[in-house]
Amino acid sequence: MAGELDLRLLRHFVAVAEELHFTRAAARLYLAQQALSRDIGRLEQQLGVRLFIRTTRRVALTAEGERLLVRARELLALHDQTLQELRGPGEPRPLLVDLLAEGHTPVRVVQAARQRVPHVELVGRFHGGLGAALDLLLAGELDVAFGRGEGLGRPFPDQQLCRRLVRLEPLALLLPHEDPLAALDAVPMEALRGTQVDVSAGNEQAPEWIDLGVHLLAAFGAQPSPVHLHAEGLEETVRHLHAEGLPILTLLERPLAPGVVVRPLTDPVPLYPWTMVFHRELRHPGLGALHASIDELALREDWHQLPPDAWIPEPDVAALAPGANPSGEPPPARH
Repeated sequence: MAGELDLRLLRHFVAVAEELHFTRAAARLYLAQQALSRDIGRLEQQLGVRLFIRTTRRVALTAEGERLLVRARELLALHDQTLQELRGPGEPRPLLVDLLAEGHTPVRVVQAARQRVPHVELVGRFHGGLGAALDLLLAGELDVAFGRGEGLGRPFPDQQLCRRLVRLEPLALLLPHEDPLAALDAVPMEALRGTQVDVSAGNEQAPEWIDLGVHLLAAFGAQPSPVHLHAEGLEETVRHLHAEGLPILTLLERPLAPGVVVRPLTDPVPLYPWTMVFHRELRHPGLGALHASIDELALREDWHQLPPDAWIPEPDVAALAPGANPSGEPPPARH
């Protein structure tokens, strides 16, 4: 193994690891694909390990590649931060991040990133859905957004934007205390057969969420509630819950209020694939801190661990399986 790492090769490795596609990574780096392949081969030779599994159909990280990716991001972030500090006195501009909603996974990621780069300003906004944030990202009015990258009602703009898996978070039901399902520790999907569940139909800002909810309910014989005005904020959501009396599909990790409970869904466990989306040309120490924070949280809290009976929509399986599963095999899905 080489005595030192070439940061240029590491940067090229990270690009391929994030894209899982040599052509897109080469375009991102302004390199010829053949030159990028040579650089990856040179890095693998220096390290004495194989970093990617390459076939004619896809590219996936090996276990060694997964481990290197965590450290490579940390090293590059520290390198870029050091150069920025030495160049002073100017500081990087604030990084504008869409966190979707208060109290959810992206907020934890940003909080951890702020601790890594206290001199960098990460400004959080809450647009309420990736669908609403996508045009802002493409227009350069937003730097980073979180949400599900499928079910947007249009193809994901791979030529302009990158996305990486953040977390496979279990879905749950938000229920009033008096609902019979609230007496259960967990709600089996079969218990929803023939019922209606609120999936926020009518929320034009988050088509990706509605798409996931509709497909989940259809797979297990339940129905989404009719289209209605979307309640924003915890207080209004709780008021809507009591007024309509229908369970609300939600994420397992979310803020609560008196009089309501969250119960996880099981048999199978439906998952929401959180992704972080950012522009391909974005270079900012805050972005490196976000990547490093995701790596740390995912490792510590098993954010990429699949339950034995996981349910994920088919488009997400195809899009996220290589990054979500170190073995490179698609996770199981039930439809």
